[in-house]
Amino acid sequence: MMETWVPVPDGSGFGVQNLPYGVFSRRGELPRVGVAIGERVLDLAELSTAGLLADRRWFASGALNSFMSAGRAVWQATRDRLTVLLTGAAYRDQVEPHLVSLGEVELHLPFAVADYVDFYSSRDHATNVSRIFRPGAEPLPPNWLHLPIGYHGRSGTVVPSGTPIVRPCGQRRGDDGPVFGPTAKLDVEAEVGFVVGVPSALGRPVSTAGFRDHVFGFVLVNDWSARDVQAWEYQPLGPFLGKSFATSVSPWVVPVAALESARTAPPAQVPEPLPYLRCDEPWGLEITLQIELNGHVVSRPPFAGMYWTAPQQLAHATVNGAALRTGDLMASGTVSGPGRHERGSLIELGSDGQEPLVLPDGERRAYLEDGDTVRIQATAAGPDGVPIGFGDVTGTVLPALC
Repeated sequence: MMETWVPVPDGSGFGVQNLPYGVFSRRGELPRVGVAIGERVLDLAELSTAGLLADRRWFASGALNSFMSAGRAVWQATRDRLTVLLTGAAYRDQVEPHLVSLGEVELHLPFAVADYVDFYSSRDHATNVSRIFRPGAEPLPPNWLHLPIGYHGRSGTVVPSGTPIVRPCGQRRGDDGPVFGPTAKLDVEAEVGFVVGVPSALGRPVSTAGFRDHVFGFVLVNDWSARDVQAWEYQPLGPFLGKSFATSVSPWVVPVAALESARTAPPAQVPEPLPYLRCDEPWGLEITLQIELNGHVVSRPPFAGMYWTAPQQLAHATVNGAALRTGDLMASGTVSGPGRHERGSLIELGSDGQEPLVLPDGERRAYLEDGDTVRIQATAAGPDGVPIGFGDVTGTVLPALC
């Protein structure tokens, strides 16, 4: 097992097996790229200036995009070099001055988002929500078992963890027609997303086998949702204002290479997908999410049960020739398991308000109230039993402005 000379608390998730990338700044300084290790961040811009890492231009930047576009060979060479620097005792005196306590920095949106796609890949979630929105109908639409259903969201409202979420306003169904005002059903969606590094050419689909060549890493996502707005507007074209007001992402991007030990067989897909969606490797991921509401754990959704995998989502998103761009974010859709406390949204946890959550302090929640804080975390299985952490994605609800 690899060991680093940097102190890493037990269970931190930010050991040398992980090395997630992010963008940080100290007071009075410009943002730059860093890597999380233990309770510190390694300043890659300064490490490059000191001659210990290649090409400072990739890291003296307020976004990961230039580095992500450099490609898989550069990603792996950089990861290998960082591993040597952080495990070789001979480098300690040179590297240690470039470590900064996480408590001294501000973390930013790690990459400039190009396009944003949200999928609908959990069979349990799709079934639960269909029964709420379409009672009496078949729980899955006829196309669901044949392709990863998704929609295009707004890249401009993807925000970093910690950004306050203003309660959105919009139309919703009333007793005598539509009414306008603040959503009464503000919800969360706990998701895992992946970030594209290397673009593709317009007109050329990317196969499932090309996933590692194009995708840089994974992040946590909270795709906030106004369920009453969504229910009124979504037919026939799908989500719009009910989801476009804010999508939060975690500050750290976990490299694909850090998740090799987490790969597992996904659920059996019956009927067998069309050839372009078939994978030669197992791309389920052993990741457990945790949702906290005002400091209380309310759910632990298991990502390994997701029906459609990330390479299948990438292949489907490009099969019509749509081009990938550096910074494209593709999210899994709500992660939910079969158990009551494995559901990744409040609409499921509280059965659309019919069975509100009862928190340990006695408060009840059907949906989010002003002042509520949501925190989502995740841990993946790592090599030698060492956990791979994703950090937090958090947000506090502020009152509506309408």
